[in-house]
Amino acid sequence: MWSWVAALLAGLLSAHLAQRRCFPYFWRDALFLTRVLRYGARLEFYKRSARVVTVVDRFVQQAQRIPDKPFLICDGQTLSYGALEQRSNRVARVFQRAVKSGDTVALLMSNEPDFIALWLGFCKLGCSVAFLNTNIRSRSLRHCFSCCGARLLLVGADLLEAVEDILPSLQEDGIGVWSLMRESSRPGVHSLLDKIEQASPEPVPAERRSVRCLRTPTLYIFTSGTTGLPKAAVITHLQALKAAGGFWAYGATGSDVIYTPLPLYHSAASLVGIGGTIELGATCVLKKKFSASQFWHDCRKHNVTIFQYIGELCRYLCNQPTAENEKDHRVRMGVGNGLRQDVWRGFLRRFGDIRMCEIYGSTEGNLCFMNHIGKIGAVGRSNFFYKLIFKYDLVKYDLIGDEPVRDRSGFCQHVQRGETGLLLSKICSQSPFFGYAGSKQLTEKKILRDVFVKGDAYFNTGDLMAEDEDDFICFRDRVGDTFRWKGENVATTEVTEILGLVDFIQEASVYGVQVPGNEGRAGMAAVIVRPECTFDGKKLFNHVLKELPSYARPLFIRLQESLEMTSTFKQQKFALVESGFDPRSISDPLFFLDFSEKSYLPLTSSVYDSIVSGQRKV
Repeated sequence: MWSWVAALLAGLLSAHLAQRRCFPYFWRDALFLTRVLRYGARLEFYKRSARVVTVVDRFVQQAQRIPDKPFLICDGQTLSYGALEQRSNRVARVFQRAVKSGDTVALLMSNEPDFIALWLGFCKLGCSVAFLNTNIRSRSLRHCFSCCGARLLLVGADLLEAVEDILPSLQEDGIGVWSLMRESSRPGVHSLLDKIEQASPEPVPAERRSVRCLRTPTLYIFTSGTTGLPKAAVITHLQALKAAGGFWAYGATGSDVIYTPLPLYHSAASLVGIGGTIELGATCVLKKKFSASQFWHDCRKHNVTIFQYIGELCRYLCNQPTAENEKDHRVRMGVGNGLRQDVWRGFLRRFGDIRMCEIYGSTEGNLCFMNHIGKIGAVGRSNFFYKLIFKYDLVKYDLIGDEPVRDRSGFCQHVQRGETGLLLSKICSQSPFFGYAGSKQLTEKKILRDVFVKGDAYFNTGDLMAEDEDDFICFRDRVGDTFRWKGENVATTEVTEILGLVDFIQEASVYGVQVPGNEGRAGMAAVIVRPECTFDGKKLFNHVLKELPSYARPLFIRLQESLEMTSTFKQQKFALVESGFDPRSISDPLFFLDFSEKSYLPLTSSVYDSIVSGQRKV
């Protein structure tokens, strides 16, 4: 008998050692996948029944369950679940006769409690809400209304001047404009705070917000693309609920305090941050604007346990002067994306053993990766079971031709394990792609068809990725006409059009270049000056300062006599991107954006060295 017991124990030990050696992540994968499947089962139940519990429904449930628990802390103000429930009810009461179920309203607001109160209030009326990027202006801002069909605009008091020049056209189109003020002196702009304060806090009938299909749109979140103007990504209740489960999947609980310094018009802060807080019944500390110098002070003051980040945010923190109490905090987890390996390691060395949880996924995309293991440098983790549920592939990509490589039969080709390829995600009932509002053409541009067999369809992420032998997925680069800088996607076509308005510029080609020590790519433009004109650095400086948000302004200018084109007359940017902005290796005149002189000045070798070394900030 004892020999049998000994043999059994020896077998179990051998199996354990074999598992540790051959499948080191098995149990952690199994635990994480179990959580994902549990959450997915709830969504599947919603799909198959007429009873859909939306994010707003979940908030109402939490407000009834924990009415006195702090939900939001912002600028010294604390709102409980119950208080925000009543505030959003007041909003719904103000507009209950002005809008009907299915209408769209737009919010142009900075991070503040009433952003969320308005969002929830209009959702309680069955409306879809469009989150407008607070950096966009004039033509781009006007475009946002036409593509999502918004009939109301709610503007924060601090952003009213941003819509000053388009107010006449909005009013001509019958779009009502409301400002978060107690009284308004501008003709056609209605005050809102006084109306909210006078309204009843009683809830409107729940039937107004009832949803029978998870695929019903609830939000429009604008993302930059290759079209030159912002695109309104359609966010359905299905996508909103999936995003709200992010914190929970990583093991967060209702006792956590979540710090959100990202703008609410981004899906990370709104869908993952606020939606995730609601799902957990946790507390959110909302920062109006990220401050590297105040970050750890805020975390200590509010006992923050989880914070949201983008890679740039962590780099800014690492660049702050060293302090004695840097590890004196309760933060145990960071959730975000775009964290570079060197910044990741430096962040952990300085600020302690914080679990950094990378999430990969675009606002409009149908695929998400989560690095639940915490391997430095990976954006996600896959395995055999994950691949059964989520159909994605990495295919060979021709950087010069700017298109996937296809074989003689016209089908895409898989890359080998470890090789870099274009990430594609299969579009099917389980992973639908809802596209963009207002343009079927824009939606179709993100779809690749006949990828592996005739009739199939895949969402084109536009990202080059690699998957290693251990199933970790790493981001390599972006393709196409969009690059990322300061945590924002920059549409090169839009910047090109803005530069083309300058009288001495004949043609421009905008692209992103890598700057050592910085996340993403900085804007650079190759420019042809009109024969009868000369380059005017001050005029160009004033123009881009007025017309473009800070992250989209080209930091470097390269003067050329001609621009390289492809056979289909598309601008060829591959060689430009590869050559960068080093004056030692580029014979063309180079200029850089200098705020101290308020002009584009010649880019010399010494200036280049100061940028590369980090002495001169960009």
